Amino acid sequence: MTENQFATAPAAAAPGAPGKIRGTGLCIVLAIVTIGIYAIVWFVKVHGEMKRHSGQGIGGGLAFVLAFFVGFVIPYVTSHEVGGLYERAGREKPVSATTGLWYFPGSLIIVGPIVWFVKTNGALNEYWRSVGAS
Repeated sequence: MTENQFATAPAAAAPGAPGKIRGTGLCIVLAIVTIGIYAIVWFVKVHGEMKRHSGQGIGGGLAFVLAFFVGFVIPYVTSHEVGGLYERAGREKPVSATTGLWYFPGSLIIVGPIVWFVKTNGALNEYWRSVGAS
C-alpha cells in the first residue's frame, strides 16, 4: 500500500485569536449615553472578532450595514453567530437566533433589549474566556 492510501482529511483551520471581553454594564451605559451609536460600534467590533476567530460569519462591514439600515435584524444574527461559536466548539449553545426575540418584539416591554444584550454579551464573553481571552 502506498502512503497516499492512508491520507486523512485536511485538519480544520485553527481558530484565530479570541475577541475582547466587554463589560455588559459599561456597554449598556455607553449605548445610552451615545444615543445608540456605541451599539452600532459594538455590533461591528464583535462581528469582526467572531469572523477573524472562526473564519465564519458576516464580519464587521456587513454588521455595520445591517445595524445601520435594518437594525431590527442584527440582534438575531448576532445571537445566532455567538451560538455558532459554541456549536463549532462542540458545546451547547446558550443563545441562538431566537434569543433575538428579546430585542424585537421584546422592545415593546422596554426591558427586552437589555435582557437580549445581557444574554448575548454574557455568552460571548464566556466563550472568549473559554478560548483564552482575559
